[in-house]
Amino acid sequence: FRFLLWLLSTMVRNTTGQIKDKIKRREAYMKLKQQRKQEKYENRMRKKKEREELGDAAPPKQMPKTLDSMRTPDETMVDEQDEEIQKDEDEDEWASYFKDETPPKLLITTQQAPSLRTKQFIEELQGLFPHGKYVKRKDFELKLITKFAINRGYTDLLVVTEQHKKPYIMIVSHLPKGPTATFRISSLMLHNELTNPAERSKHFPELNMKGFGTRLGRRMGRLLQALFPPKADLSGRSIATFHNQRDFIFFRYHRYIFDSMAKVRIQELGPRFTLRLKSLQNGLFDPQHGEYEWAYHKKEMGGKDRKMFNL
Repeated sequence: FRFLLWLLSTMVRNTTGQIKDKIKRREAYMKLKQQRKQEKYENRMRKKKEREELGDAAPPKQMPKTLDSMRTPDETMVDEQDEEIQKDEDEDEWASYFKDETPPKLLITTQQAPSLRTKQFIEELQGLFPHGKYVKRKDFELKLITKFAINRGYTDLLVVTEQHKKPYIMIVSHLPKGPTATFRISSLMLHNELTNPAERSKHFPELNMKGFGTRLGRRMGRLLQALFPPKADLSGRSIATFHNQRDFIFFRYHRYIFDSMAKVRIQELGPRFTLRLKSLQNGLFDPQHGEYEWAYHKKEMGGKDRKMFNL
């Protein structure tokens, strides 16, 4: 099938390449490309209809070969039902949160003198975390901000720094004793940059944590999950997704809409961004003297093995 698509695309290029006028050549190419897209859609719908008609007798769907599906087996992959894992998580840093003993209280800040783009991102994070409070960084060092947050009973500190006047690093520190995770931010899209975004509200969303299969991945999943209240406000019909794929954590925020009892669709709320874990530090943020539980090193990421992942 892939060979046929390649052959078809080659034929399209060869066909349109005979047209000398650049504008007409592009128009012809786009028209043929749209026809090919329509044919693929019709073929997909035909197969879907056949599967629905066959029901249980339908042949199993073929899984596409992706880097994620062909990942190299990792000894740190864990089973959620593993008694040892459950015991460790019953005593870890987020145990009181998952036992509904400590509700999250989030403090959000930035680097000194943030740019407009970072301020806009922080404003949308405040919408995502209605229970969070934004405090201007001013000239205070991060250690003083951390101490301030601990003294006032905050459970987590979220710091956004930037590069080239764009949000670049997100630091999430669990208080009062850590750990502290540092992420790189990429592919940021704000609410007004999305196509037909839904109206935002201050309801606490449901959470969908997907793809955190290793010990390190589960710790990252619990760290991110603990930023949200444990009980969602279902009346808001919103859901926040953290989907780990190839060690990239894709964040999406949607509202689901019931067109009927049998048909549901979703509409994106935003913001949309991707996180890449750079380090996990024991204790509070201390880049000079802190002890690291895990840090990104290209050689330790499998080198040329593009199928080896950590989360």
